[in-house]
Amino acid sequence: MSPYPEAVRIREVGPRDGFQNEPEVIPTAVKVRLIDALARTGLCRLEATSFVRPDVIPQLADAPAVLQAIDVPDAVDVSVLVPNERGLDNALPYREHFDEINCFLSASETHNQRNVNRSIEESLAGIERVLGRAREVGLRCEGVISVAFGCPYEGHVPPERVFAIARRLQEAGADEIAFGDTTGMANPRQVAKFFDTAHVELGSGVELTAHFHNTRGQGLANVLAALEQGIDSFESSFGELGGCPVPPGSTGNIATEDLVSMLHEMGIETGISLERLLEAARAAREVLGRPLGSHLLTAGPVDWHDPAP
Repeated sequence: MSPYPEAVRIREVGPRDGFQNEPEVIPTAVKVRLIDALARTGLCRLEATSFVRPDVIPQLADAPAVLQAIDVPDAVDVSVLVPNERGLDNALPYREHFDEINCFLSASETHNQRNVNRSIEESLAGIERVLGRAREVGLRCEGVISVAFGCPYEGHVPPERVFAIARRLQEAGADEIAFGDTTGMANPRQVAKFFDTAHVELGSGVELTAHFHNTRGQGLANVLAALEQGIDSFESSFGELGGCPVPPGSTGNIATEDLVSMLHEMGIETGISLERLLEAARAAREVLGRPLGSHLLTAGPVDWHDPAP
């Protein structure tokens, strides 16, 4: 029997996590075109935008316009990131255009302070209120824990602290907890041990999701370690877009097309058309006018053609 799941769910986060880290503001119509293309690849989950302060992240100031303009099939669950109650207040008037919210905080005090200027406890208290209100209006909720595998400022992050935060999020109503390797510090042995413990600490009542970055080239190796522990939910970004605004040097998420290619070669189903996904990544590369980190954009899919007679 294979040690890997038969199928995997992938949430595409490029339209939010990727676009917010670009130095320029991508025109709304271009975002809509790219999101609509992604929504027709077979992806079942798509993070479209974020309701953040426009003066802080001007790249996502057009969140309402994007949500109202995209044309996403009913089978695709659209999520938005809300950092706090004000973000939720701004998102709820557009409730008919999305299905889920994502809330985030860091597992280290230093990263949380530098990222959102709050302590972990302050962030948790605010997120607990957001999750309660979101559940009341029928939204599915995800809690994202950044720097769950290591902090660039504090170094080692005790897993027990990460699981304590996860339990608080779960008790507050999170249906899903994503663990982020925000600056690419994780290694496969660490990931395997982490998720083996996570099953015990958090039980089966919450979906466990892995969110790896490829800062040090170990993203897919960490995916493999998570798969071997039964994790079947991942977040990734087409073209390997994204990163972390603090500290500098933190490169993008694992590329969705690289992830899908690896899974398909392993016989693991995703429901995603790799060809259409690559078309979307090529379109993003053209829009941004620069090479992207995705390996498949350079090498193309594996070609198992039959040898010539």
